[in-house]
Amino acid sequence: MAAPLSGGDVPFDPDSRVVAMSVFDLLIIELVPLAERMARAYEASLDRPVPPPSSTSKRASRGPPPNSAGAVTTTTSGGGAPAITVTNPSALSTSISAAPSNTPTLLAGDGLPSTPIFADSVYVRLERLGFRVGEGLSERFSRDRPRFQNYAGSGIGVAGTVGNINDHQLDVIKFLCKDIWTVVWKKQVDNLKTNHRGVFVLTDSKFRPLMRMSMASGAEALQRAQPHLFFPCGIIRGVLSSLGIKATVQAETTELPGAVFQIKTVQEPTKRVGV
Repeated sequence: MAAPLSGGDVPFDPDSRVVAMSVFDLLIIELVPLAERMARAYEASLDRPVPPPSSTSKRASRGPPPNSAGAVTTTTSGGGAPAITVTNPSALSTSISAAPSNTPTLLAGDGLPSTPIFADSVYVRLERLGFRVGEGLSERFSRDRPRFQNYAGSGIGVAGTVGNINDHQLDVIKFLCKDIWTVVWKKQVDNLKTNHRGVFVLTDSKFRPLMRMSMASGAEALQRAQPHLFFPCGIIRGVLSSLGIKATVQAETTELPGAVFQIKTVQEPTKRVGV
């Protein structure tokens, strides 16, 4: 149990410990299975109810329904040679072409197929949760630091820009890579690249949420690691949003435990107000 805090809020200290880091790691790891279970429940709620067994038995007693897909009728002609008549040849060819291929099915952490609805639901839940956490972290740890380089964007009463938007964005990204990364994952980003046009690439060669992951197959490990990057993407977007930068964040991993985050900022046109 943490000791009670006195004298108001604790000032920012990268070496301070309020919650055990192992507990935080386990919480981050458990977020993904929790989001997957909620996504499965949401996906199941969208499925149509199965018809009662009574209607199925009645249909079976009355024979196949009219115009059934791919129905085949066999009759015997006078010469004894069987004649085969296909009721719906187009449906039959469609069913044949839809046979399962040898392409491996993408599986989720629970071993079931990862459908588009399931994948989108997991991403939205984790990314939005991380967004809220990022906003709170930014508000907490940016108030006691020196002001960022000022930039006036679009809005009422803006006669022009103050400073350079690239300098402002770079200042905020450095705060993210150094201060926020140290608070959450106890290390700084290993590499930062930018084209000075609103695109930033952050590389962490030993990303903490992925350091405890190991699978028998490397491809399976990379596939299972991808959902664990959704929450950090939300944290990054939340930090930037609270500091006035709209952006999209994408993440990928090609070799564990490394992770690469790509940030693309959305620049709004500057409005000038006439006198």
